[in-house]
Amino acid sequence: LQAMSGNEQDWLALRPQEPSPSQCCGSGCKPCIYDVYEKELAQWERAKAMQDKSLLMGKKEQSNSSELNPDTFTAFSVSSVEQLTEDTYQYKFELPGNSSLRLSLGQHIVLRGVVNGLEVQRAYTPISPGNAEGYFDVLIKCYEAGLMSQYIKTWKRGDMVFWRGPFGGFPYRPNKHGELLMLASGTGLAPMIPILQSITDDEEDETFVTLVGCFPTFDKIYLKPLLQDLARFWNIRIFYVLSQETSLEKLPWSYQENTYTGRLNEDLMKTIISSCRRKPFVLICGSSTFSEDMSRYLKAAGIEENSCFVF
Repeated sequence: LQAMSGNEQDWLALRPQEPSPSQCCGSGCKPCIYDVYEKELAQWERAKAMQDKSLLMGKKEQSNSSELNPDTFTAFSVSSVEQLTEDTYQYKFELPGNSSLRLSLGQHIVLRGVVNGLEVQRAYTPISPGNAEGYFDVLIKCYEAGLMSQYIKTWKRGDMVFWRGPFGGFPYRPNKHGELLMLASGTGLAPMIPILQSITDDEEDETFVTLVGCFPTFDKIYLKPLLQDLARFWNIRIFYVLSQETSLEKLPWSYQENTYTGRLNEDLMKTIISSCRRKPFVLICGSSTFSEDMSRYLKAAGIEENSCFVF
């Protein structure tokens, strides 16, 4: 058996590595990490066939420019860490100069972490306005056993963290829908916030919004001050559904009239929809079980699939 020539070995060392399943965040990004791999593999095969390594020079895993990019990861520095609840944090990242991520509404970005030598990627939706200058904020829930959570919990101010994107998003247009009904479970609140803020910032936008936030307990509601501010607008209503609270008596009185205990079920969904001022277009964000349940209750309440968008 002929030993592999030095040249062959060189080329093999340059061959792009196929991603492992943990590296795909499963959010349907375009390009997905597998698309990027296919593209790089084709580039490598072309260069190898022509024996021309300079054709690979364009291959960059990480970008040094400080702009967010869907194909390559860019490093951003953590400028502050704020604990919101026992397991949820708000991380602020610095953007060079007064640049902005320029995200459209509800778009997500993908984080890359390395834990015990294993690369993991997850998608998160920034909660800062898409045109925020000089920074962006991400709301992240850390899970005890989560691989990515173990990495995130080590972040401190000044750490460099790699992101790529943006992906997805909801094509929102002012006044296109009479009323938006937002159904959010836990950190599913994230894509709703920039949409809410764009509506309250635009005096011409008269869209009604009913936001239903589902949380286990009152203490687990994120961003209360921000939500309280938004609820002061004439066209915004916010309800809370707290699955593990048994009575409303302990809650501050300002929350009692717009909070329900128990789960968001079919009956409560019908009540909320019948209280909407116009026939709503529905936005849903939460776990896959939450999204399936909501779709089922909406159907029972007479809302067709083409009037829903799931993040």
